[in-house]
Amino acid sequence: MPSALQSPRLRRILFAYTVNRLGSWVGLVALSLAVFDHTHSALAVAALLFAWQALPAFLVPLVVARVEASVRRRELSALYYFEAVATATLAVLLWHFWLPAVLLLAVLDGTAALAANALLRAEVARVARAQVTASDDATRPAEDLEADAQEAERRANAALNVAFSLAFVGGPLIGGVVVASAGAPAALFIDVGSFLLCGVLLLDLHPHVEEAGAESVRARLRSAWMHINETPALRGLLVAEAVALVFIQAAAPIEVSYAKATLHAGDRGYGLLVTAWGAGAVLASVVFARAVRRPLGALLSVGIFALGAAFVGYALAPSLALGCLAAFVGGVGNGLEWPSLISLVQNLTPQRLHGRLMGAVESLSALGLAIGLPLGGALVALSSTRTAFVIIGVGTLATTAAFVRMTTRLKRGAGEDLDAAAPLGPPAQAHGLLRDEPAHE
Repeated sequence: MPSALQSPRLRRILFAYTVNRLGSWVGLVALSLAVFDHTHSALAVAALLFAWQALPAFLVPLVVARVEASVRRRELSALYYFEAVATATLAVLLWHFWLPAVLLLAVLDGTAALAANALLRAEVARVARAQVTASDDATRPAEDLEADAQEAERRANAALNVAFSLAFVGGPLIGGVVVASAGAPAALFIDVGSFLLCGVLLLDLHPHVEEAGAESVRARLRSAWMHINETPALRGLLVAEAVALVFIQAAAPIEVSYAKATLHAGDRGYGLLVTAWGAGAVLASVVFARAVRRPLGALLSVGIFALGAAFVGYALAPSLALGCLAAFVGGVGNGLEWPSLISLVQNLTPQRLHGRLMGAVESLSALGLAIGLPLGGALVALSSTRTAFVIIGVGTLATTAAFVRMTTRLKRGAGEDLDAAAPLGPPAQAHGLLRDEPAHE
């Protein structure tokens, strides 16, 4: 991770990402509390989360392809400015509350947020690779250069993961304090400020990707889909992750009931569970940052296994203390699983397709939430929180076995390795980070 932070450009992007993630958590907490206060309905809050985090799955790939096809500058910053306008409108709506309008704006805001995250991840990987290319020694073998480029990408992803984990812990806490002291609209305007700052910091970031014969949005989406179909390792990875995400996301609507009704720990107990999960995620993000030479497939499998074990631990825990221990293990799994997946997808994808594949990963996460939320609610309604966690844990552990088998099979196969890069083909003609900077070949 230190080598990733030596680049002023990457430091600026990471700072913008951190500010944005903190603001997003503050906004999510504020809007969730405000919707519940106005409606006194847990169903309305679930509808908000569904609109903000699940429905955008169907729109994100289109937005990412559209931005990459545009030759105009500042398209990425425009997404953050759009989020600022949408969030400011949401803050005003809290004074004149109307749930349908709130849900519509949540869909639009969530779509812009996921698309911006996908494009930013792709740009971080490109800038990290550009560092290696700029210092290239012409006498070095191409294999060594590619290995260094992959390590640079991985270090950059590790830095993003540390930023995300810290925001995950600090953002909800800040949001709760601001809402309690100044009200939900004030918290949302803090979120607006984070979007505006992020847009300014990334004004010269230009994610346009030139692609011969694929200038239309439809053609660009088709080329990404063809790459997935033609790369069995990538296709298997995404399918296994999609199944795992359904089980992982199904735990979200159960945790409140588990803390308050099963463990009888109240609001304080739920807060401790969330804090323990966040602490595990922060620790895992540091571990991932220091384990840049560990096989990504192994780290991903360990992360998924830890998540499954945490859910089973929830089911078996007789007390809040053991429940928090299980939450800590789950946080560790969460902190290992996501950056490993991101790095693997990038390794198996030509650089020109990074943005679209990052969009696909964001959509997979949102789809997992769309299916997992009702699944978790149904499991609790039909059984109990402990039984639901057993089913979710066993399902997650089963996907771990699939990841392990897939990794082992690919490593034994001739010339195929889940941790190896896909052939890059023709270089992407992406514009540089700075306005007059030449593109890196």
